[in-house]
Amino acid sequence: MTSVALAFSGGLDTTVCVPLLKEEYGYDEVIGVNVDVGQPTEEFDEAEETAEALGLDIHVVDAKDEFADLCFDAVKANASYQGYPLGTALARPVIAEAILGVAEEQGCDAIAHGCTGKGNDQLRFEAVWRGSDLDVIAPVRELGLTREWEIDYAAEKDLPVEAGDGGVWSIDENIWSRAVEGGKLENPDYEPPEDIYEWTAEPEGETTIEVTFEAGVPVAVDGEAMDPVPLIQHLNEYAGGYGVGRTDVMEDRMLGLKVRENYEHPAATVLLTAHQALEDLVLTKNERSFKKGIEQEWSEKAYEGLVFAPVVDALNAFVDETQDVVTGTATVKVSGGDCRVVARDSEYAVYSEEMASFNTEDVAGIAQSDATGVAKYHGLQERLANDVKASVSKPELATDGSGEPDATDDGK
Repeated sequence: MTSVALAFSGGLDTTVCVPLLKEEYGYDEVIGVNVDVGQPTEEFDEAEETAEALGLDIHVVDAKDEFADLCFDAVKANASYQGYPLGTALARPVIAEAILGVAEEQGCDAIAHGCTGKGNDQLRFEAVWRGSDLDVIAPVRELGLTREWEIDYAAEKDLPVEAGDGGVWSIDENIWSRAVEGGKLENPDYEPPEDIYEWTAEPEGETTIEVTFEAGVPVAVDGEAMDPVPLIQHLNEYAGGYGVGRTDVMEDRMLGLKVRENYEHPAATVLLTAHQALEDLVLTKNERSFKKGIEQEWSEKAYEGLVFAPVVDALNAFVDETQDVVTGTATVKVSGGDCRVVARDSEYAVYSEEMASFNTEDVAGIAQSDATGVAKYHGLQERLANDVKASVSKPELATDGSGEPDATDDGK
């Protein structure tokens, strides 16, 4: 008997995959795997009900802790993609690893997902799965299915599915972010209605939030120590209540398509803002400058679902080396949907109030007048280059536009 493990959320795409894997691909048994990275409880309830109606054996894997750890790696790397904190991209490799683990434990012959051939998730899942000996199946992509076809097929088969808000929006949620797409949101000129948001209130009011870090990792909020998962959940609720963490972006996918995405990420916004502020206080200029390139590369690889790649291990080695001193607190003010730093403190601060003060005459024994020589040299090469350009005359071009100088009239 042949069997296939299916990434099963109970949504439209994965639900229609269950009968298709039997009818179109000939598998005798489909095993559903649902991985918990912080989705709403009702999603698991619906998945269980759908699985029961389909006669599907379903395994639920709790991977919230592993996912939260990866999210905090992203904080240390100040990771963002085209202006928003990575969320779905970070979750996919964690989910893929968990599903692969179940597939191997159950002795499956293949592993499947419900991703389309237009999105990023197919690549993120398969980057993990294709390192195994299992066949990889993608019914939606391989059969060229559309959402409308799936809805009709589900109705024909009497499959108990919901496609997110009655089929209007496609929603992906985990503890780090909530992504909303599809429907009228596919039109870049369409203004999203307020009801697409669940984590963030209409931006209003203000408060301050103090985040404590140890070696770059958030460990407490407003003085209260918390483990990673509850810390993230607390900030999502607290900061989200002030409208913090909304992004409406035209995103460039890996396959070259430009798509419109709406995200909610209150905790990620607060933590990334606070972490960056603390780094600015404790890292040297050279460290900060070089780390920008590391962060860009880390973010690109994370977006591609390649967080387990050797190059990311190397990037993490540099990031971790810089994080020992990223210990202290940063206070952010959230106001009207905005999040900005208002204070930061660390015993590792590369900063001296006495040296920086305008009321201090000298700096560590260096008199202000000592800077005169530096000021004279500063910009010397640029001034020299400008003088050279001004002193070299250029030949006049011919009036006929030929590019050759006019011949001198010698009277012949």
